[in-house]
Amino acid sequence: MSKRRVLITFFGIAILLSGYLANFIRGKYVVPIIMYHSVNPGALPEDRLAISPATFERQMRFLKYHHYNVLPLESLATLIKERKKIPSKTISITFDDGYKNNYIYVFPILKKYNLPATIFIITDEVGRTDRLNWDEIKTMQDSGIITFGSHALGPEPLINIKSEQDLKKQIFDSKKILEEKLGRRISAFSYAGGRFNDRIKQLVIDAGYKLAVTTNPGKKFANDDIFALKRLRISANANNLFVFWIETSGYYNFIREHRHK
Repeated sequence: MSKRRVLITFFGIAILLSGYLANFIRGKYVVPIIMYHSVNPGALPEDRLAISPATFERQMRFLKYHHYNVLPLESLATLIKERKKIPSKTISITFDDGYKNNYIYVFPILKKYNLPATIFIITDEVGRTDRLNWDEIKTMQDSGIITFGSHALGPEPLINIKSEQDLKKQIFDSKKILEEKLGRRISAFSYAGGRFNDRIKQLVIDAGYKLAVTTNPGKKFANDDIFALKRLRISANANNLFVFWIETSGYYNFIREHRHK
């Protein structure tokens, strides 16, 4: 075989492989929905549910200055549901539980960078010393920066609740309370502990929610299931902005689901 033919064959194979690789990579992309809990100055490195305000601000500044398309969660869910083209570098920001430090530290930072976020509230814990109160929640909502969703009445994972009546109470009543207190429709639900089953999911749909978020339900759930939206927990290891960049790339979910194979 001539040298010219060898080169043509080599480049042909390279082009085919690069096309295959590009299609493979595109198929593994999941719009990142990042999840926080507590943001406080005393956050310990080993605490997987807390980061410091300084770290949080660095991350939000990173998103802003690198021109990420930060969308409200409901807007993202609509794009996914309608199978619309989602702009590159799109991301959504969420918080679980409703810690008071979300008002003290998170809220000013989000306002500073004009970044929207969704906070999921455990309604029975509103007003507790370490949790948001209704006045704080209303102030945050009125800013237009923060949207609120339900994280059920209490913290018990719904998967542990066997009574159908008790399950409905957790899902339906928490929505009703938030709507009465905030004067707006509540469309988003967060499964406690990120755990759910088909029965719980159907009750969330029956209650009138438009979307629900989890953590890492696994490969068996489609990436475009708006009642099982996959989120990425941001913890102390994302103090390093390179790690944060990897986690917000859209491909980290694929890495996470395959790293134990």
